Amino acid sequence: MTDPITIIVIIIVVLLALSAFFSGSETALTGASRPRMHQLETEGNKRAGTVNLLRAQEERLIGGILISNNIVNILASALATSMMITLFGDAGVVYATVAMTTLLVIFSEVLPKTYAIRHADEVALTVAQPIRVIVTVLSPLSHAIEAVVGAMLGLKGGQISAREDYAREQELRGAIRLHADTNIVAAHEGQMLGGVMDLDDVEIGQIMTHRTDVQMADAALTPSAIVTKVLDCPFTRIPLYEDDPDNIIGVLHAKALLREVQSHDGHIDEIDVRTVATEPWFVPESTDCLRQMHEFRDRREHFALVVDEYGALQGVVTLEDIIEEIVGEIDDEHDIPVPGMRRQSDGSFIVDGRVTIRDLNREFNWKLPDDEVSTIAGLVLHETRFIPEEGQSFDIEGLKVDVLRRSGNQLRSLRITRRPVEAKPSGMAITT
Repeated sequence: MTDPITIIVIIIVVLLALSAFFSGSETALTGASRPRMHQLETEGNKRAGTVNLLRAQEERLIGGILISNNIVNILASALATSMMITLFGDAGVVYATVAMTTLLVIFSEVLPKTYAIRHADEVALTVAQPIRVIVTVLSPLSHAIEAVVGAMLGLKGGQISAREDYAREQELRGAIRLHADTNIVAAHEGQMLGGVMDLDDVEIGQIMTHRTDVQMADAALTPSAIVTKVLDCPFTRIPLYEDDPDNIIGVLHAKALLREVQSHDGHIDEIDVRTVATEPWFVPESTDCLRQMHEFRDRREHFALVVDEYGALQGVVTLEDIIEEIVGEIDDEHDIPVPGMRRQSDGSFIVDGRVTIRDLNREFNWKLPDDEVSTIAGLVLHETRFIPEEGQSFDIEGLKVDVLRRSGNQLRSLRITRRPVEAKPSGMAITT
């Protein structure tokens, strides 16, 4: 006949092992890589599918594991206390407390959780199926506990969902930044991934080519003059206007125009340019880049005219402009450098006031704010709240900005100098 003490010891060991199993399972299932589990599930791994199913009901998962773990821990402690009291009397309570605390902390908490942290994906795949059975069996009790906790904290499902969505986006952004810090190649990949995530936060009014830099053709010109203008232009699409540049009546595509020239055997003046032009497509400047990219894809268009809330022409936006927000500047043999930026021998930059802040940030890795305005001149006006005179200087985000030339109310030319780190002022300072 087996000694009762031996039986109790065996039961306590089994309960400690179960406690270690539950502790490690909780750490592994909550710490496993979501992207890897998703990828494995798409490849047909059923255990990965079980992991994703459990994590989709995370509150029920945690509730089931905690209930199970507390049951085995309390039972193990109760048996140990009973055994120690039998062996040592009242002093056994102290012995049982010290012994069980040590065993639970080392073998049921620290050891299994440390291993699970280091091998989260593998452990999660291993324990997924048995944990699913336990969670299913304890689901009625878990539901009851969730209801009590929810009532006590006044939680609402919609609010939790919104916070979870935000947390997941921040988790993804953090993972991208962490990956980008590993090497140069990863840094470029991180910039592109970050650009994709930022598309819905950037309006096309911030990346468009402003109307002052848009090359247009007047429909009143002779066909020969229009063909010459198209050939001299570095762009393949040119807006065609009538009487007023705001009155856009079509968009000329260089290839379609040249095809028309060929069909007339070189008799260019016989061409009706209006029939060659395609119907213009107008989009509001407040449209975000992600939506505009989908619109480009759905309409199979690469070019759109940007208007403000009053319908006035503000500029043009192309599919290439949006792609450049992801991959950076794309230049081909017909592109011209971004106008208005010239590096000086002393390290400063002479910048045209119409240059966009996004171009400057992308070119020089600056952090100038572009939430309120899109051009560097607009930023100076926004920060100063007045129209500065030539010769005035300003400190904006660690940069010294000098007004070189002003025409009417427009800031035409600025000098930008990067201040040494130790000389960076706080806020914005104005000097003359």
